[in-house]
Amino acid sequence: MVNLWAMQEEKHMERVTKMKEDVKDLICSEMPRVEKLEQIDAVQRLGLGYHFEEEIKNALRAITNGTTNRSWAFDGDLHATALRFRLLRQNGFTVEQGVFERFMTEDASGFQESLREDVKGLLSLYEASFYGFTGEAIMDEARTFSSACLENLKGDGVWSKRIDHALDMPVHWRPNRLEARWFMDMYEEDRLDRSNPVLLDLAKLDFNIVQSVYRDEVSKLARWWVNLGLNKMDFCRDRLMEHYLWNALMVYEPQFGVFREMSTKVTCMITLMDDVYDIFGTWEELQLLTTFIERWDISEIDKLPPTIRTCFLAMYNTTNEIGYWTVKDRGFNIIPYLHRLWVNQGKSWLEEAKWYHEGYKPSLKEYLNASVTSIGGHVVLFCSYFATSDKLSKETLEYLCSIPNVMYCSSLILRLTNDLSTSSAELARGDNFKSLQCYMNETGASEEATRHHLKRLVREAWKQMNEDALGHNPCSGSGSRRFLGACLNLARASQLFYQYGDGHGIPDRETKDNLRSILIQPVSIRVAATASS
Repeated sequence: MVNLWAMQEEKHMERVTKMKEDVKDLICSEMPRVEKLEQIDAVQRLGLGYHFEEEIKNALRAITNGTTNRSWAFDGDLHATALRFRLLRQNGFTVEQGVFERFMTEDASGFQESLREDVKGLLSLYEASFYGFTGEAIMDEARTFSSACLENLKGDGVWSKRIDHALDMPVHWRPNRLEARWFMDMYEEDRLDRSNPVLLDLAKLDFNIVQSVYRDEVSKLARWWVNLGLNKMDFCRDRLMEHYLWNALMVYEPQFGVFREMSTKVTCMITLMDDVYDIFGTWEELQLLTTFIERWDISEIDKLPPTIRTCFLAMYNTTNEIGYWTVKDRGFNIIPYLHRLWVNQGKSWLEEAKWYHEGYKPSLKEYLNASVTSIGGHVVLFCSYFATSDKLSKETLEYLCSIPNVMYCSSLILRLTNDLSTSSAELARGDNFKSLQCYMNETGASEEATRHHLKRLVREAWKQMNEDALGHNPCSGSGSRRFLGACLNLARASQLFYQYGDGHGIPDRETKDNLRSILIQPVSIRVAATASS
């Protein structure tokens, strides 16, 4: 049986290698510009973009053809113009919002009414609008106009699934693995795209191969978690599978298993310690625990109560294990930087505990100053840099420890989406005020108005993060590309987990479905290989 499986795996890999060459030829081949854009979009939405990064960059570079972004456009073709805009920004090219001016009224007050029936163009405009930067008024108008038009076109024949999918969440906010799973079905079902059977077959095979990598990784992590014994502590949330999924969505490429292993362990420690501070420890115990985190010394650890001592030791040993790997594999001692971030975590957790024990109600600004750190995104994003980059330097790590804007915005989205979905449940279990209650208490605003305000903050954070991750960034370059992608993907995973409720604290049907899709259920593949076209 083992030998038969090995033979099947070898056969799959041979087939994949051949199809990858076919897809490379497809991307590099001569074809009309609109068709080339649609093929590139399909490659990326099917989850195959990481195989063809250079080919896609070169193809997009050729499409721009050396002309200015403002002057180069598809006259009168909203779909092509919007798709080009999205793909260029998505892949790090400079493109101005002015390419849409030709589709606006003469006084530039809005988009032309004649566009309301262009379903394909509206969908492309809607998806492009989420790649806007701070202060880009045309992109804001594009989002308002296209979303209103698409709402009126719901249920419109062959486009209904795509409209519903886009309005539920735009492609820019969706994690790549889940979008790939959905898009495979769409690509196979309809004939709206210029479908390529080789591309579809490769996407399915690749998805299943990556899924098998994930299953091996999560099995090893499950043994680690059980051996720690922390799954038996009844006060803390046992969410290993959810933590792994979160990190697999952040850095999904199969070659970065080291990141998923280390970051899943770190995420487990964040949730564990968050529960210690929120619902388990007394005020005096939490002050002592914070002192131990600051000192990073276990010589007098018996001063901590037994359960908290076990939790701190788990965090301490996990951090040192990560540090050992980094020294051994990268020749760089990462522990001082991780320790600094853990100290920031401890201080923010203690600040929130102080508010609770004193009955203090912070303003939204006070709350976010602590809670954007306490939710743990900074530590996880820091891991995404040193675990995926082969060029570590003191200067870059110092820069990351200062929490640049791109890290802050990603963590802010995590914090706000969490609060918008979990506030009631967490207050009921004895947790602190969240951003919703802080703003309502501070301003007297209704819950509906507060939710509107917080969602606006999420949108503004996305705009700033777009500019930092997709435009010019001090941390840009080949060594930081995965890190910047992880910043975007942390926000995407956050919105996925909290879209319909607390998909992390109380895993809902959607979270379980996502776990099955990404980690358990393979994609159905035809037995016979499709001949390449």
